[in-house]
Amino acid sequence: MTADLAPCSALLDAMPDPALLVGPDRRIVMANPAARELFAAPLVGASALSYIRQPEPAAALERGWAQMGAGQPPAGRPAAPIEARMIQTTPTGETILRVSVAPLLAAGILPAILVTLRDISQVEEAEQQRRDFVANVSHEMRSPLTVLAGFIETLKGPAKGDLAATETFLDIMEREAQRMTRLVSDLLSLSRVESEERVRPRTQVSLSEVLRATLAALRPQVEDAGLSVDFQDLPDAPTIPGDRDQLVQVFHNLIENALKYGASGDKIEISLNRVESLPGLPGPVLKVCIRDFGDGIDAIHLPRLTERFYRVDGHRSRAMGGTGLGLAICKHIVNRHRGRLSIRSTRGEGSTFVVSLPIS
Repeated sequence: MTADLAPCSALLDAMPDPALLVGPDRRIVMANPAARELFAAPLVGASALSYIRQPEPAAALERGWAQMGAGQPPAGRPAAPIEARMIQTTPTGETILRVSVAPLLAAGILPAILVTLRDISQVEEAEQQRRDFVANVSHEMRSPLTVLAGFIETLKGPAKGDLAATETFLDIMEREAQRMTRLVSDLLSLSRVESEERVRPRTQVSLSEVLRATLAALRPQVEDAGLSVDFQDLPDAPTIPGDRDQLVQVFHNLIENALKYGASGDKIEISLNRVESLPGLPGPVLKVCIRDFGDGIDAIHLPRLTERFYRVDGHRSRAMGGTGLGLAICKHIVNRHRGRLSIRSTRGEGSTFVVSLPIS
């Protein structure tokens, strides 16, 4: 390190983001611990372009050197940082970095370029999820709205006064309106659950009572499906801190899904058990298993089942009244309770949804 760069040493090391100081010869003269960890190399003395090789950030470096070569900017106007986007591939995936290049032209400091790299992977992922969400909601709303507009136009025109056609069209319009109502209701529910996800409920709730109440509410659907339900309760099960209404919503969705998609089987098994420890969860937990004996789900779909609007069979799901948000809502509610939702399935053998909730 040269004496001219000594004032930068403590400041660079204190920066939380990876940072490099690059001299006029394009070589790295200083790197903070975060940068050495990012590139898994000592860095000092190496060419900056050996580690920042992609066209966009490399061009940003060249522009920075061009500014530095031009000398001091006008008085009172510091050199503006130049930003670029860089993707770093690692064994575990890709990291998106925002590269910021700022020429240092202050008096008493050797001319150099400060390069900082900030991980913006989560920011870009959140933005992509927002765009996907808006696109999915627009798509889900457009279909029923198109149907309604088409039938309204028909009833006002060619089918005007045709009582049989009017009755048929009104039935279809009613179903599409109910579909939009369910979608809006689930969107509001998902928004509410996400806003409360960091606030853990503290009211004591009996999971046994929640399951019995849910099964009682779903009895007409159980009878319509022609399935038997085997509920293995846990005598003297302890209460857990929870939001009763939200837990009812979780098990209502999961049992209803078992009834819809497990109809090719002859029964549904529901069990409540106590487990003294599970990896990643504190202390003993209550575990609820909901198993159907239907067609099952291909393994390729399992990791994405709790994504918003993800459907294994979109046409079948819509025909059954699904909005594609049920499992996403369940996941967020279980997260709020500091629990875990896991899914196991084998094609042709049915599916098992497991909700594990800490007792305390």
